[in-house]
Amino acid sequence: MLNWLLPEYIEDVLPAEAARVELLRRRLLDLFKVHGYQYVIPPMLEYMESLTTGIGHDLDIVTFKVVDQLTGKLMGIRADITPQAARIDAHMLNNQGVSRLCYAGSVLRTTPDGLARSREPLHVGAEIYGHPGVESDIEIHRLMVKALQQVGLSTLYIDISHVGIFASLLSDAGITEALEQELYAALQSKDQSAVRSLGKDLDKVTLDALCSLTELNGDVSVLDEAAKRLPATENIQQALNDLKAVHAGLSDLDVKVCFDLAELRGYHYHSGIVFAAYAQGYAGPLARGGRYDEVGAIFGRARPATGFSLDLRGVVSSLPAIETSKAVFAPADHDDGLAQAIEGLRAEGEIVIQELPGHEVHRQELGCDRRLVKQDGAWIVVVAPELSNQ
Repeated sequence: MLNWLLPEYIEDVLPAEAARVELLRRRLLDLFKVHGYQYVIPPMLEYMESLTTGIGHDLDIVTFKVVDQLTGKLMGIRADITPQAARIDAHMLNNQGVSRLCYAGSVLRTTPDGLARSREPLHVGAEIYGHPGVESDIEIHRLMVKALQQVGLSTLYIDISHVGIFASLLSDAGITEALEQELYAALQSKDQSAVRSLGKDLDKVTLDALCSLTELNGDVSVLDEAAKRLPATENIQQALNDLKAVHAGLSDLDVKVCFDLAELRGYHYHSGIVFAAYAQGYAGPLARGGRYDEVGAIFGRARPATGFSLDLRGVVSSLPAIETSKAVFAPADHDDGLAQAIEGLRAEGEIVIQELPGHEVHRQELGCDRRLVKQDGAWIVVVAPELSNQ
């Protein structure tokens, strides 16, 4: 076995891409900061009970597990940061009002995930805790759009649904958990014939409504159609009104909003609006999010919550390549004036690389396109195409 080989779907991030990832990470955290989101850094390892309960219900199979040598308890390497942020809000901060938290960190998954098909995505996200109304859903949607635009993406599409509609239909019908799971799977694949077959023993109103979900996708007019075809219960009407409010709340942004009422991603822990963002020319969602009320109950304090996250490494790897910043070459000279010139350029944000003796033949590897030269007793920067390896 070659000692330098990495495990499958685990990759190094090389200098050019790493620099771009870090630049965009800083931009996103600065964006979150000016919107009032506080940065948190949860640990990579936690006890499994914290990572895979509540909103972490679906994470068990993708979580790497290890035994704590100090206590003998089972621990997990985080596969998602959202459950950790929920724990921090519910148990560590203990705020009585609204909390806004953001994060940026690597997660580890047993199977490849995201645009880059990596087992080590870099999750960047923001969450709001303590507010149950649609206003916080709108705030999160708007922040997600701004974040993706900050990364450099345009022609954005947001696909929105509401898991409360499906939950309300099933609650009123009083079906078994096993049938619920089968109907959920059929709706995810928009298999109306399977829905009709599975629900053959349900009352006609419920069955027709479930079948209608497979067809209710498109622009905002779908919501008016849904109001006609779905039962006029209070919960369903409120869900449709919330979806209309989100659409109105995004109307001033350069984004196309679509609705798909059969989309139930995260149904096991989401409680309301769910959404995913896409962009022209990119396969798969760029960011995902949704509402997950009562999340803090497992940590001793129930709190409404909504948020989103994106895999920054996956997004960056999908973006077109860009020209990287070139450096200024400085000779291996101990002239006091040279040292001052170098520090002055670095203070202005320039990359200055001073040569180490004995490496004159490798200058083209340094990525420089200018050099410091001494003219008339002063060090100045001049263009140096001979240093480029292009």
